[in-house]
Amino acid sequence: MEAVNLKKKQCKIVVAVDESAESMYALSWCLSNLISQATINTLVLLYVKPPPPVYSSLDVAGYIFSGDMIRALEAYGNDLVNSVMGRAEDICGKFSSNIKVDRIVGSGDARDVICNIVDKIKADTLVMGSHGYGFFKRKRE
Repeated sequence: MEAVNLKKKQCKIVVAVDESAESMYALSWCLSNLISQATINTLVLLYVKPPPPVYSSLDVAGYIFSGDMIRALEAYGNDLVNSVMGRAEDICGKFSSNIKVDRIVGSGDARDVICNIVDKIKADTLVMGSHGYGFFKRKRE
C-alpha cells in the first residue's frame, strides 16, 4: 500500500500594486480566483517606487533644493508606500486569514524591477493590473 502524501503544495504569487484602482482590482481578482485551500499560499505584495530624481543644488529654473525639501519628498514617498501596502493588506484580510502576506518594495523602472523580483524569489505567478492601456499604447512605449 502506498503512503498518501498529505503535504500541501506551496504556491508563491506576486501581485504588483500601486496607487491605481486597477492594481487593487487585480489583487481582489487574484484572491478570488487563484488562492486555493489545497495549497499553502504566499502572497507577495510588490510596490515599485519610481527611481529617485537626480537633484542638483541648482535646478534649471534657478531654484535651490534644500536638504529639507529632499527629505520631505522622500518622506512623502514612504507615506505613499505605506498607504498602498495598507490598502492591499486590508483587501487581503477580507478574503482569508490562511494567506501569508509578504511585502517587497523596490525602486527603479517598474518593468525591470518586477521581472527581477519575480525571478529572484522564484514566484509561481505574477498578477498585475492593466491601467487601461490598449495594444497600440503599449507598443509605442
